[in-house]
Amino acid sequence: MKKLLALAAVAGGVLLVVKRKSSAKAEAALWREATAPAANNSAKKA
Repeated sequence: MKKLLALAAVAGGVLLVVKRKSSAKAEAALWREATAPAANNSAKKA
């Protein structure tokens, strides 16, 4: 039973790390888009 609980805790930790990494990547992409030069923004919208 202790092994199963430890395995669940490890799996939960890995899932948390993966979600944080994905969230950080999405935030970085949004930040890059928001701070892009005006010339790039108008080209993307056209």
